[in-house]
Amino acid sequence: MRSRIPHQQSAEGVALRVDIEGRLDAESAAVVAGARRRALRDGDRQIDTAHLLHTLLESDPEVRAAFGGGPQVARLLGYLVQRSIGYGLRWQSTVEDSGAVPAVAGEGWSPVAAAALEAAHVRAVGRGAGLAGPVDLLAAIVAEPASRAVEVLRRTGVDAPVLPVPLVLPVPVPVLVEEAVAAEGATERGVAGQGSSGPRARGAEPAGDAG
Repeated sequence: MRSRIPHQQSAEGVALRVDIEGRLDAESAAVVAGARRRALRDGDRQIDTAHLLHTLLESDPEVRAAFGGGPQVARLLGYLVQRSIGYGLRWQSTVEDSGAVPAVAGEGWSPVAAAALEAAHVRAVGRGAGLAGPVDLLAAIVAEPASRAVEVLRRTGVDAPVLPVPLVLPVPVPVLVEEAVAAEGATERGVAGQGSSGPRARGAEPAGDAG
């Protein structure tokens, strides 16, 4: 059955964007902007880890170096550019989800990609930086076995990237996803409590929208 991706909620979406994207350095913020444009161009309703991997490979020399450069990078890019006409078409009707918690969309982010941005910030703090850089983001998106970025690596037979600092998380990425989902639920409850002046909570949608 075709999975139904929830509509974006403007108030919670802005809060989510400020929260996770505000923890990125200028280079990573540019990567996110590029991934967002790519998602829109490909007709995808969410930014996922494959969008991030594609933009990282195109824009950051350290990321390309982590894959050894040359043939591996070319193989990955050759596969990723086919997304809008090939393998990625089946992803347009589903949510990138680790399977650990129910999938929730927020400001166009897949749950796994949103958790990866959180994990990238944790890695950056662990190495003494305040903001997450591109290599932090790369480490985070390939650390989740269920991510689409990892699926792309498997399908192309490309080795995992060699990173100067390993990704060390205090909690697994699926738990970060669960926490993000719980936080979003709390936001929705708060918005619903504001009455008719605020955005409509999902529970208040007409019954006809739930099909």
